[in-house]
Amino acid sequence: MELIVAVYEDWGIGCNGTQPIALSADRKFFREMTKGAMVIVGRKTLADFPGGKPLPNRVNVVMTRNPEPIEGVVTCHSPQEAAQLAATADKAMVIGGGSVYKQLLPYCARAYVTRVGACPKSDTFFPNLEESPDWQLTQVLQEGQENGISYQMCLYQRKA
Repeated sequence: MELIVAVYEDWGIGCNGTQPIALSADRKFFREMTKGAMVIVGRKTLADFPGGKPLPNRVNVVMTRNPEPIEGVVTCHSPQEAAQLAATADKAMVIGGGSVYKQLLPYCARAYVTRVGACPKSDTFFPNLEESPDWQLTQVLQEGQENGISYQMCLYQRKA
């Protein structure tokens, strides 16, 4: 299983349920990396998608404690169940939010992290992989600047 996330300088990922700064280059990278994949997301993050609808051209899995079915998605109720579902896919990507990232990070081998050169107010944070003894930066895939904000798309891999 892999994950994809955009983080700010303080490893914040969101405030009040949404991204304070969203870069079109990161959105394009996200679309390319997740197209055709199984994506695993939390219920609140799903609600923040356009129209609150599942992402097209992907198998959408929602990890939730709520037993009610959600139209157009597969639901699961634990990290273990999400990992079992991910094992059935050619490619499975965890896409947020904060709680889902934290619960599924131990199951992930790779993390695609867009490092955004800004620090807006965040109330949700991703674990700082730079400070983790379990992860290492292995490649900077792309760098750029958009609207005066620098960014790097980075690949982190779990150490063996």
